[in-house]
Amino acid sequence: MRIIGGQWGGRRIHPPTHMPHTRPTTDIAKEGLFNMLQNMIDFEGIRSLDLFGGTGAITYELLSRGAAACTLVEKDPAMFRFITDNLKTLQAPPVNALRMEVFKFLETASGEYDFIFAGPPYALTTIDELPRLVVVEKKLIAPDGWFVLEHTPRNNYEQAPGFVRMRNYGTTVFSFFQRLPD
Repeated sequence: MRIIGGQWGGRRIHPPTHMPHTRPTTDIAKEGLFNMLQNMIDFEGIRSLDLFGGTGAITYELLSRGAAACTLVEKDPAMFRFITDNLKTLQAPPVNALRMEVFKFLETASGEYDFIFAGPPYALTTIDELPRLVVVEKKLIAPDGWFVLEHTPRNNYEQAPGFVRMRNYGTTVFSFFQRLPD
């Protein structure tokens, strides 16, 4: 796994060999995603939220590109430790890293984020609740912000509130959402 761009671009991160509950976004899909995002978002100084932090790869990319206020949510203790260790190694700016279940976090979440990423386990049975919670109920997307949900081709969010577009990278699909008009 590598950091694609920014100040740490090209740097390799070596995730644990045994990650039973984590499925990292492939470098190819991540590179495609960030190639799109760099034309949509100025990362410098943004507030970001990384749900299902996994290996921390998305947060590392955001920090590497100048994100200022990053919140990351990951419940697995081993992966959480891996992420916090990497943040120290990278000498990253402070990250609000929370070791908790994402839906528990969303119950009390407030504020607005310029970029939200959710890369849940593909087998998560409650994945379809995420667009409703993030876009409609909690209204977490800042004006001109984006929410990206990673999923498989078997999920389709084209009718979900706030849906804008979808990009397919084989078995990895990214659905893009924006804030609903007030």
